[in-house]
Amino acid sequence: MQYYGAVYRPPSEANSLIIQATLGCSQNTCTFCGMYKNERFIIRPKEEVLKDLQEMSAHADHVRRVFLADGDALIIPTDTLVTYLETIKELYPYCQKVGVYASPKSIQSKTPEDLKLLHSKGLTIAYLGLESGSNKILKAIKKGVTAEEMIACCQKLNEADILTSVTVISGLGGRQLMEEHAVETGKVLSAMQADYIGLLTLILEPSTPLYKDHQEGRFTLLTSREVLLETRKMIEHISSPGTIFRSNHASNYIALRGTFDDDKEKLLKSLDLVLKENAPLSEKFRML
Repeated sequence: MQYYGAVYRPPSEANSLIIQATLGCSQNTCTFCGMYKNERFIIRPKEEVLKDLQEMSAHADHVRRVFLADGDALIIPTDTLVTYLETIKELYPYCQKVGVYASPKSIQSKTPEDLKLLHSKGLTIAYLGLESGSNKILKAIKKGVTAEEMIACCQKLNEADILTSVTVISGLGGRQLMEEHAVETGKVLSAMQADYIGLLTLILEPSTPLYKDHQEGRFTLLTSREVLLETRKMIEHISSPGTIFRSNHASNYIALRGTFDDDKEKLLKSLDLVLKENAPLSEKFRML
């Protein structure tokens, strides 16, 4: 099996068999993101994907999870996805989860019946990039969606019993919109009621428009302390009982983990401890 271009996957899919059902990202306009910029989005021919699944089935005994890449496999026609899911079930008897990245566009294109069918065939989890709950920030980063639409997308997946993992990015509003980013993101996450929330910290890549905005003074990166203050404010505004929260990516300054709302006070106290002691935080290189 051959992979095409750079392959990206969620951190929790580290041990998954990755099958490229699409190449690139169907949106690919976000100003902070350097992924897939040199790739044209395509849906791979069905016969090629089925061939990859067949070829890798020689290792089926070791496969517990399959991730259908690249940036938006959910946009594939439902009948084709059903074929892939049925093939995975047939060839990989020990597979317990199948995951995809899902854009707002792809979720909106599916009917509730489509999503319920996909879940019944084995689609387990969808990963959504909320990035921010602020419509001002979403517009600035050219996300191509509103916070209200993101809420509706997540709820649509919830109703189909597909697990949802939502990613947000600390510092995405810069110093100029730090408060709005924290408060509005907390509110939107509360409305989404996702199964998982993953918090990353913004790292600027030279190839992105947001990097250029920073270089020319239109965007100010947060300091490590400001990131923690913003994170605290965001958590204060989240109420999402049963949602598993993780902020333990390599981009984060401190590792946080817990389950809302039970561990909310514990998370806030962990942040307060670092902020109160003014413990030194290594200022990571925020630009690659």
